[in-house]
Amino acid sequence: MKKLIFVISILILTSSCGIYKPSDARKVSPNANDRVKKNIEEGRGFRLGTLGKKGGDFLFSSSNPMWRAAMEKLSFAPLGVVDYGGGVIITDWYSPNENSEEIKIAVRFLTNEIRSDAIKIIIHKKNCITFNNCKVVSVENDTNNKIKFAILKKAAEIEKQDLAKIKEETGDYKIPGKEF
Repeated sequence: MKKLIFVISILILTSSCGIYKPSDARKVSPNANDRVKKNIEEGRGFRLGTLGKKGGDFLFSSSNPMWRAAMEKLSFAPLGVVDYGGGVIITDWYSPNENSEEIKIAVRFLTNEIRSDAIKIIIHKKNCITFNNCKVVSVENDTNNKIKFAILKKAAEIEKQDLAKIKEETGDYKIPGKEF
């Protein structure tokens, strides 16, 4: 008996809510994106970003601007170790000239944010007198900072391009009555 009364009361309460209002088809655009934009501008709805679209944002190296920038800037040298999970890119020994001196560059990612303390550049120099007689030293000079800032600059450019692409795909909606 209580269940029956509950169901009847719910039906009575919801039948007169006025949720459904017929609209004039001549005044409503057949394009769903236009209707969404109009509703949001009038304050009659909200948007959940890209919810419901196929795909998504994944934490893969292809979605990380810092990683993509480092890979692009180190493309001149053969890569020895590339570990996105560990946050390390290490080139193989590389010699720009045909001499006995070679360099190896390691990039350690400390965070995914684009900032000056986000990556650490380590350069090693190897000088071989003979095949088995090599001396390896760590290099601490201006080249480390040049590589670091080249990666940071490229990452900022990539992030700017990605944001422009997202803005183009999702549209630029304004919240009525709010200025930010």
